[in-house]
Amino acid sequence: MELEDPSLQRAGVLAPLFQKENVWHFLMTKRSDEVEHHKGQISFPGGAVDSQDEDIVATALRETEEEIGLPRANVEVLGCLDDHATPTGFIITPVVGYVKTLPSLIARKEEVHEILEVPLTLFLDEKKERMEQRERFGKSIDVYFYDFGSHEIWGATARISRDFLRELAAAKKPL
Repeated sequence: MELEDPSLQRAGVLAPLFQKENVWHFLMTKRSDEVEHHKGQISFPGGAVDSQDEDIVATALRETEEEIGLPRANVEVLGCLDDHATPTGFIITPVVGYVKTLPSLIARKEEVHEILEVPLTLFLDEKKERMEQRERFGKSIDVYFYDFGSHEIWGATARISRDFLRELAAAKKPL
């Protein structure tokens, strides 16, 4: 579902999928304390649309390469998920990509404090899930939280991960 709201800024994030020791993972980042938005939060690599970007996929791939050094050529784009509006003024379009072989990654320290390899099973284990009701855009919404080691994954990143995996499960499509 594509959202339209001219008051919100468009952004693209890449949800990079890869296998490690026969377990599917997402690559995520812990944002630095120097970035303008979402300081210290766990997120997918990505960012705001640039006027030079051909489309939202190009945005997600460009931002990922800038933030963690994952070359665009290493990502097989599988498709886009539904847009997500954030209370911080963005419409995020998640782009799912498959990475067959992870190269050495280097975090751009101004933007990324740490690169995380998060097993998808985290978002399927209801015992590791916590949900709170919050007021957003004038209505009550569910906000999900997942503990991953010393990190807390929540908000749009948790919702995107959870929704993606639940859609796969409902469609009976294995990874």
